[in-house]
Amino acid sequence: MDLRQLRGFVAVAGAGTVTEAATALGLAPASVSEQVRRLERSLGVALFERTPRGMRLTEPGAALLARAQGLLDHADEVRRAVTGERRQVRIGALEMLAAARLPAVIRRLAERRPDLDVDVRSLTRQSLLAEVADGRLDAALLLDSGARVGGLGFSPPAELDFLDVGEVALSLVAAPDGDREPLLVSPRGCSIRLAADRLFGTEVRRRELTSIATAREWARQGLGSSLLPDFAVGADLASGALVALETQPTENLALRLVWRSGREPALRDVLYALSGYASSPRLSR
Repeated sequence: MDLRQLRGFVAVAGAGTVTEAATALGLAPASVSEQVRRLERSLGVALFERTPRGMRLTEPGAALLARAQGLLDHADEVRRAVTGERRQVRIGALEMLAAARLPAVIRRLAERRPDLDVDVRSLTRQSLLAEVADGRLDAALLLDSGARVGGLGFSPPAELDFLDVGEVALSLVAAPDGDREPLLVSPRGCSIRLAADRLFGTEVRRRELTSIATAREWARQGLGSSLLPDFAVGADLASGALVALETQPTENLALRLVWRSGREPALRDVLYALSGYASSPRLSR
């Protein structure tokens, strides 16, 4: 098996379409299609079922995917050993986490693994999950809840593992003498918006604003209440510009690191450094 063919196969499996995989690899779609076809011919099996909605793994394809990333990671390890290249880890995060929480995570990783070069990207959750799935990112940091990826209310790609590296507390706040209604919310799909919808349902009168920062500022100006994460509201609560209301969430959100299944052997030391735990971290799927 040619490594280029394996990379093309893994990218198509993660992206779900040849076109998106080609974009991730920086190749023409025809080149990626040919890589997959050659790999199928060499193995004598169909790895994908071609459907109008994209490429769906067959049973042999799923079996190969479970092992292909390990082969690629091992090849990268061999190349670094021979060439002396430094290892690069590509981590993505939601923009609000990249500003407020990711610096501490990166600092912890740098202290424990100074041999690594860390590349950081700030993206939307949908883009983060897509780039983890197709291999452009090694891992992504996002907000979630529950015992599976997507428990907060979004749909993730299949076959993702995760590690919870911290918690984010939420507070329902308003200006001391300001209005308690409407509920000021961020756009649909935002993690904090998903949490607000789950906590308060759709019956509460609300006003949708452009961002968490805008919702916080409108709350400061007395124009309603807002559900905000601890890193966005801590200073305002301490100064008295905002106050916590009587009704408060009973659960925190998880600061969750996600990566593609099958990559744990190559990422275990990185995940351990990121976790901050004294013992081996609990990895979940």
